[in-house]
Amino acid sequence: MKNINRILGIGVMSVMMIACTTNPITGRKSLQLASNQEISAMALQQYKQALSQAKVISGTTQAKSVQNVGLRIKNAANNYYRGIGREADLANYQWEFNLLDDKQVNAWCMPGGKVAVYTGILPITKTDAGLAVVLGHEISHALAGHGNERISQAMIAEYGGAILGSTISNGQLASIFQQAYPLGAQVALLKYGRSQELEADEMGLYLMSMAGYDPREAQPFWQRMEAASTGNRPPEFLSTHPNPDTRRADLEKHMAKALQYYAAAGGKI
Repeated sequence: MKNINRILGIGVMSVMMIACTTNPITGRKSLQLASNQEISAMALQQYKQALSQAKVISGTTQAKSVQNVGLRIKNAANNYYRGIGREADLANYQWEFNLLDDKQVNAWCMPGGKVAVYTGILPITKTDAGLAVVLGHEISHALAGHGNERISQAMIAEYGGAILGSTISNGQLASIFQQAYPLGAQVALLKYGRSQELEADEMGLYLMSMAGYDPREAQPFWQRMEAASTGNRPPEFLSTHPNPDTRRADLEKHMAKALQYYAAAGGKI
């Protein structure tokens, strides 16, 4: 039995090494066992469900801003990945940016590039640069594969060695996905870990800079977001985020590099 467990342990470690993914922007490594193509397909179904239960705003100045800022950040990401020879990473992305009429202070990006911004967050973003902070952060969650990472952790916790023989069925994967992304009438998306939130902050800062938005607008945005907290109940957008001091220090640590990206995109330092 000890030998079997040892062999199983070695096998699990081998799978984990093979499935280890390196973020090309931050350099962070993460375990991503699930199929991105399957996750994106499930995300598309959930996204359609979310839109069917919401009032989608189109044609307004705010809706156009969501579209324009989102596309600029998407294009910046495409250019970066293409420049380092990793354009295949984005092959399954089918980008879509929608503004939803909802008082919640929130925004999210599903795996595969399906983005929603709630009108409730717009008084805090104030400008396109503020909106770029939000969209850069949320798009970074998708590009970094944070959903895959959390789903992979759940796969190991629930099925353990079964992953060695790829015996997890589509139904089992779908069940884990539903737990991670329980979309309903009220959207309650996957809660990312603090390390993932900090990575999305860093990566989002770089992406908005590459897209030509001043990264120095990030600190004021997060200050406005913190000010929007009422009592002990922060906005959903802040529910799993690092404490404000940690975020401020982390953003400041990455600002010099972000400003280099911003200057390269034609921004004035």
